[in-house]
Amino acid sequence: MSSPPYGRGSHEASTNVSDESEDEPKLPLNQFYPYIRCALCCGFLIDATTITECLHTFCKSCIVKHFFHSNRCPTCSIVVHQTQPLYNIRPDRQLQDIVYKMVPFLEEVEREQMFNFYKERGLEVPKPVVVSPPAPVTLKRQKKDHIPHSVFTIPPELDVSLLLEFVGAEEGISDYKPLERRYIRVSGEATVRHVELFIRRKMELSPACQVDVVCGDHLLDHYQSLKDIQNSAGQDALQDGLLVLHFGLVLPSQP
Repeated sequence: MSSPPYGRGSHEASTNVSDESEDEPKLPLNQFYPYIRCALCCGFLIDATTITECLHTFCKSCIVKHFFHSNRCPTCSIVVHQTQPLYNIRPDRQLQDIVYKMVPFLEEVEREQMFNFYKERGLEVPKPVVVSPPAPVTLKRQKKDHIPHSVFTIPPELDVSLLLEFVGAEEGISDYKPLERRYIRVSGEATVRHVELFIRRKMELSPACQVDVVCGDHLLDHYQSLKDIQNSAGQDALQDGLLVLHFGLVLPSQP
């Protein structure tokens, strides 16, 4: 069956976004396009879905189709998951609500397109999901053997737990945020480059700043995978089962 047309937000709008108050400044909608449009189809986000590894967001149908032939983010090219990239995407309902509120009639147009798509093919139109108030929950102690395993669990052979230790910054580097999240779990197929990108994003580093990552006494190369580093370093690089990586901020050497 061909994909429904409502997988992309093709409806255009040229109205202004403003508050009901006349005192609020009016901004043209196109100023918000980088935040509410899908980079794959260039339409407004429909079923907004975010990649958890890099936080880039796309239409659900667009990113699912993309992952049929690639495991990398279309925007930043980070490896989302070595074998199952769909494990690392999540719906962003809050962003989708914002898009529907900012773009007049978009929700109604998409609903009508969905209805027509199923009607033309003689299929039953899916009923909207009704969210009921949560029922009272009675907490019961469960046996460990009966706790269900998450379907999103990373395979044990690819599971690496990291402890990132900041050793300091070279003189002249001061404009950065502290790394609040030092303990992370990642795929063993991730590389040192992925660790560097994580540090850059969390510490909001300048592009002119270089991140050196060290394991033990060895300066790591960007292409090295965490699984290979853990296997080669052995128990000396582990602390309570965590692979310890030290990193520092330096200025690139002048040619």
